[in-house]
Order: sequence, then structure tokens, then C-alpha cells
Amino acid sequence: MGREDENNQRGNWDSKLEYFLSLLGYAVGIGNVWRFPYLCYRNGGGAFLIPYLLMLFLVGIPLFLLETAVGQFSSSGCLTLYNVCPVFKGIGYSSIMVTLIASTYYSVVVSYPLVYLFKSFATTLPWASCDNEWNTEGCVAPVEIESVTNSSEHYVSSADEYFHNHILQISTGIDDPDGLVWPISLANLFIWTVVFLCIFRGVKVVGKVVYLTTLFPYVMLFILFFRGVTLPGAWEGILYYISPNFERLLDFRVWVDAAVQISFSLGPGFGSLITMSSFNRFHNDCQRDAILIPVLNCATSIFAGFVVFSVLGFMSVRTGVPIYEVNAAGPGLAFITYPEALSLMPLAPLWSVLFFLMLFFLGIGSIFVQCEAMVVSIVDEFPYLRRWKSFIAFSSSLFMFLAAQFCCSRGGMYVLHILDTYSATVPIILSCLCETIVFAFIYGSGRVTSDIQMMISKPISCFWYLMWLVFTPLVLLFIFFNTLVNLTPGSYQYYIFPDWAVRVGWLTASLSMGAIPLYMFYYMLVTEGSFTKRLKHSFTPSSSWGPALEHHREEWLNYNSRNPLRYHHLYPKYSRPLNAWSANTSNALSDHNLDSLDVVIPLSSKLSEDEVDS
Repeated sequence: MGREDENNQRGNWDSKLEYFLSLLGYAVGIGNVWRFPYLCYRNGGGAFLIPYLLMLFLVGIPLFLLETAVGQFSSSGCLTLYNVCPVFKGIGYSSIMVTLIASTYYSVVVSYPLVYLFKSFATTLPWASCDNEWNTEGCVAPVEIESVTNSSEHYVSSADEYFHNHILQISTGIDDPDGLVWPISLANLFIWTVVFLCIFRGVKVVGKVVYLTTLFPYVMLFILFFRGVTLPGAWEGILYYISPNFERLLDFRVWVDAAVQISFSLGPGFGSLITMSSFNRFHNDCQRDAILIPVLNCATSIFAGFVVFSVLGFMSVRTGVPIYEVNAAGPGLAFITYPEALSLMPLAPLWSVLFFLMLFFLGIGSIFVQCEAMVVSIVDEFPYLRRWKSFIAFSSSLFMFLAAQFCCSRGGMYVLHILDTYSATVPIILSCLCETIVFAFIYGSGRVTSDIQMMISKPISCFWYLMWLVFTPLVLLFIFFNTLVNLTPGSYQYYIFPDWAVRVGWLTASLSMGAIPLYMFYYMLVTEGSFTKRLKHSFTPSSSWGPALEHHREEWLNYNSRNPLRYHHLYPKYSRPLNAWSANTSNALSDHNLDSLDVVIPLSSKLSEDEVDS
């Protein structure tokens, strides 16, 4: 049985472990298996760990700590959080729109492992041969690849044809949807049914489900690892994966890849970290969790590389094809290359079931955390909807299921690729950048540090303060402009996307990013008073900013009264009043001249006489 809730209105996690597993399951997703290993081998093998781990501490952990800390401090979702700076509430709306789009198309990606899982219950895996109705004359089975590698004739692996011709039933282009692929559509219906059942009762249900969705993939990873390293050629594959090439570190693109991978792997900017942390008890040690979870996430990515490359090494030995030719990234690795390697193993169907079951749980854990965060943020912002929370969860799930059908068509992979390229990449980086500006520069990194120290009852390192104030925003700014410059229309296999499809992709990105300036304009329009007064009010914390529960709020106010800051940008240790100045502190307070102190309270809300006297 869990402890009694501290916040009776919103509820709390029943245990610290439930919170920990929910964020670990959210951060560790399919990308840890299909993207990081490829990036590592492409960018210098073991040498890539240098920029990767550096970016973890420059960007990943500081953002993770910031979001989880302010969410826990304010007990609010990603909309009400911006009571700290009302004019920037558009960041929260942008995050919700990105979550809506990303969860929709990501649910289709998670549908693929379900279809593969169902097909794996057979004596022989269907992608292991070319004797099927979906195969072409150029098809080559895995056991026959060695005999054709030196041939000048073009060939396609049976696993490739299975994925594109049978699973996707892919059409000629994005302008040719050609109807639904029913197995994918039905799998997607199952996923959204599971998501709704997980979120309709809030964190009380989510907290129990994460024991399965988070821990089971780790069990599968360890099983697949021990199976992989016992295969012939496994260690050749592992050495290829980890062998360092330090010359690659001179390539600017390697550092960009490391920064982007860290930024997206941990999932800041979607509002999920903020909202899940808002269900913590107020004095939970969020600093400890914000270090452990990102480190575990990165360790999982590195470990997944051993799982993947041990099997690719085996495949290379069996087929006689060099590892660099059998390796692939993204869906190609998860649904073509790795399944092809599995088909060469003894007891292939068993290993296939375990692998795709792992991918399914990795994906579903991220989806329902994102959707729960979206629903909670809405009911927090509009409290009268709280009693309709289950209906909102159902409506959201139904809407995203219906929208996902565009990606379940025969042209769906093209739609998915466009959305994945444009709708989340740039908007999420912008949200993270604006979020950092709000808390580090407008509210003040000194205030944030002071609030966290008061909340967890111990000091936090000056290192995090410096990251928020200097390094993290600079790296995010660098990532943002680099992504804008290098974001190309791209292609899927040999298909080049038409201009109108690229424009649609940018439109989906613009809808999310546009929420930030549009809300600024709206807020300035509806706020009363002169332009100067409205501007000041826009960047001042509202009276509702701060801890949600009254006794925590009083604790916060008393702490700030005892520990006022001279400047809200300075680290608290160096921002306390000087001795000579402190002598006048009580006079300043008794005269209600709070503007003479940078007291960390909502500036739109003055202390009462009783609060001052105390």
C-alpha cells in the first residue's frame, strides 16, 4: 500500500520507485536501440563517448534537473508552470502540440513490433525466405547473401522486402496513400486502448504499469546480450562498435550528433518531465533522481550497442558481408537488419518474440507518459475540467488514434518520415531554449537555485547554476541554428519528397513554434493597464506562482524572508546581504519596501503585515 497523498487534489506517486521508473521508462525508448549504436560506430566508435558524455553534463542533466525541480516545486503541469512568467505560457502550449503530433506518429512506429511479434509465432520466420507472395525476383534470403555480394546485379534482402512489401505494403509515394494497412491499423488501435487504460485513472495506474513496461525491456536486453555474445563473430562486431577513432572528434558534425542525441534521448521540452515530477512529494530529493536517470539512460544506450553489434558481427560472419555493409540506422536496423540476423540463429522464432516484445514495451512506456502529461497539463490549467479527466483522456486517445491512420496507410511511412523530420525536432529545441531563458535569465538562476535548496533541504552544486546560466543555453542555441541550417528535405530510400510535402512538414513545425509568439501577443492584448505596466506584469511571477500547498508556501515565504537575495541571477551563496547592508534589512521589511530586496516571491504579491512581522 502506498503512503497517504500529500496533495489530495492532484494526488502523489505511491512510492519514489514508481516516479523513478516512470521517468526511466519515458527516457529509455526505441531510439536507444536503433539510433545510438549507429551514431556511435559512425562517429568514431568508443571515441564518440567523449562528446556524448560531455553533452550529457552540459545539456542533458541540467535540463533534466531544471524541469523535474520546477515541476516538483510548483506541483504543476507544463501550462500552469509558466505562472512564473505569464507571457511565456505559449511554451507550454507548444509542448502540448508537439506531444500531440509526436505521440500520434510514434504510436505507429510502436505498432510495427506488434505486427512482427504476432508473425514471429511460427516454426520459420516469414522473412527468412524468398518463397512468399510479396517477394520479387531480386529477393535474396539471408543464407544466400554471401553468394551474391560480389555480383554486379542488384538484390534486395528478404527481410527488406518483408518490411516494405508485406508489413508496410508501401506505395509509390506520399501522394499515393492507397488505403489502410489493416494489421498496422489494428495494432495501433490496441496500443491506444492500452494507453487509455493506463492514463484514465492518472498516476495511480501509471505507477503500477511502469513496473512492467520499464523493467521488462531490461530483462530482455540482458537475455539478448548473453545470447549475442555467445554467437560466432560476436566479438568482431563488438570491437567494430567500440574501437576508437579519435580523428573523428575533429569533425564538427560528431559534436552536433552528440548534442542532438542527448537532447532528444532524455525527452526535455515535451512537458512530460515537468508533469510527472509535479506528483512528487514536495521535499523529494529531485537532484539525486535527475542525475541517476540520465546516467542510466546513457548507460542503456551504450549497453544496447553491445546487444546490437554482437548480433551484427554474427550476421557478418554467417553471410560474409562486412559489418559496415550490414549495419543500418533507425527503422532499417530494428525491422530489417536485426530481424534478418535473428533469422540465422537457432531457435530464431524465440529470439524474435523476445526482441519485438522488448521494442513494444520500450515504445509504449514513452507514449503513455507523454499522454498522461498532456492530459494533466490541460486539467491543471482549466480546473473545472478535472472531474472530466477520464473523458479528456479518452477523447485524446481517440483523436490521436484517428490521426495516426494517416501513417497506417500504404503511404504512411512517407508521412511518418516527414513528421519525424520536422514536427518535433526544431520546436522541441526552441521550447528547451525558451524554457532555459525564462528560468535562468527572467526568473533568475539564483532564484531557481535558492528554491531547489529550500525544497530539498540541502545545497546544490554551483556547477548546475553555471550550466543553466551559461553553457546549457549556449549549446541549445548552437543546436537550434545548426538544425535549422542543416535540416534538409531528405528522402526515404530512393524516394525524394516533393516540395509540397516539405512545406507541410514545416507547417507542422510552425504551428508548434508559433504558439510562443502568438500567446505573447494575446497576453499583451488582454492584460489591462498601460503598455509599460502590461510589460512589467508579463515578466513578473503571478500571485499563484510557488508551492501549491499552503504550508509549503508559508515555508517558502519564511525561507525567503530569512535568506533574501541581493540579485536573482547570482548564486545564493554569493547573493546574501552583506553585514553592513543586513542591518537595514529589518527596516526595509517593516516598511514593506520589498523592492529593495530581491526576495524570492511572486513580485505581484506583497507580503501581509502579519507575514512580515513573522
